Amino acid sequence: MITLTNHTLEKLEQLLRSGGYRVRYEKGNFKTGACVLQNSKVVVINKFSNLESKIQSIIDLFTELELDYQLLDEKQVALLHQVKQTKLQL
Repeated sequence: MITLTNHTLEKLEQLLRSGGYRVRYEKGNFKTGACVLQNSKVVVINKFSNLESKIQSIIDLFTELELDYQLLDEKQVALLHQVKQTKLQL
C-alpha cells in the first residue's frame, strides 16, 4: 500500500527523474492530474491538484512510461514494483 504523504510524492518524483524524465508543476487545463508531453521525457503535473491526486496521477503514468531499470538503484526498482502492484490491486 502506498501512503499518501509528501515524502511518497518526493520518492515518486525522484523515480521519474532517475528514469530520465523531467518533472514540472504547472497549471493547465488537462483533465488528469499529470501528463507526458508528446514523446518527450517531460512529465507535467497539475500544481493545483491535491496531494492524493498528484500521487495517483504519477502512479497512473508508470503504467504508460518505459523506465530503464539499469538507471535505477535497488530501492527504486522495489518502489516501482510496489507502485505497479498497487495499480493492479486498484
